[in-house]
Amino acid sequence: MPFPANYGGIIDVYYKLVWLKKAGIKIHLHCFTYGRQPAKELEELCEKVYYYPRKIGLYSGLSWMPYTVKSRKSVELEKNLLSNDFPILFEVLHTCYLLNDSRFKNRLKIYRHSNIEHEYYSRLAESEKSLSKKLYLKTEAKRLERFERIVNNADYILAVNEEDAAYFTKKYRHPKTIYLPSFHHNSEVNVKEGKGEYILYHGNLGISENYEAADWLIANVLSKTNHKAIIAGLRPPDFLKQKIAPHKNISLIENPSDEKMLELIQNAHIHCLHTPQATGLKLKLLNVLFGGRFILCNPQMLEGTGLKENESLLICHSKEDYIQKINSLYRTAFSTDFLAGRKKASERFDCSINVKKLVDLL
Repeated sequence: MPFPANYGGIIDVYYKLVWLKKAGIKIHLHCFTYGRQPAKELEELCEKVYYYPRKIGLYSGLSWMPYTVKSRKSVELEKNLLSNDFPILFEVLHTCYLLNDSRFKNRLKIYRHSNIEHEYYSRLAESEKSLSKKLYLKTEAKRLERFERIVNNADYILAVNEEDAAYFTKKYRHPKTIYLPSFHHNSEVNVKEGKGEYILYHGNLGISENYEAADWLIANVLSKTNHKAIIAGLRPPDFLKQKIAPHKNISLIENPSDEKMLELIQNAHIHCLHTPQATGLKLKLLNVLFGGRFILCNPQMLEGTGLKENESLLICHSKEDYIQKINSLYRTAFSTDFLAGRKKASERFDCSINVKKLVDLL
């Protein structure tokens, strides 16, 4: 369910609803509940919102179909979709079990990709510390790879980055693949001038990709400087708290509100980003691109985005590179001289432009 919009693909879904509503599109939202309650915020954006329970547990796991897909099968959903002839936007592979159903043969069907799921799950498995979760992720990756061919039944594939768009274009000839970056809350570049007092890394720390990145930054970069640093995000694991504790210059902010996170992003001097895997489009990158001062990241963070290095967005190829650039940037105030480059970099992620591309398909 896409509210609250506080991580990854959920942010893309929620703000897609916001921008489609602004464009005058009437939306019927079908979503599965799993630990989240119905939200009036969704009902304000949509003509109607349908809620379905996920079928979690052993039954959904005993199948050739991915658990994430099988647990979202619903006869009620099928009935509701068949009651009209509206276009259907399938958000990520997990929702696609009806894509090859003959009853929807003549419907306009759009698959919205967030990650190449089997690659994403395989890489999550590499980062995962729990053996049981690692086994689940490896098994699910194999199932997702087999299941992915179902996207051949879509009319369009919307890919969040250019590398993934090329992958789908080459592998699946029937659907037309279109590059359409993730939707987000930013409507314009709004970066504070001057200097901040800390380095920031933020993300959903309950996901292995993000806590591995935070762990790497703590061990190799943040603990090697004297500058104040903050790690902020949802559900940080205990081991990460233990890694942070010995370092006087590093602090943790757990489960910050949206308002607090925005404040942290705008007031940081340097945003230190790192990812062990180049998948999808990192929403944390968009957040700091529109609202943060200086950005340091590894090449994988930018892969497929079309973004290039400039004076306020710097690529780091090693831990020594991060440290050297941190020390250099702390002597530099963010001024209006940097804004032209930042605005140009952000143009391809302008939601007011990208929503028109989606409306044209509908």
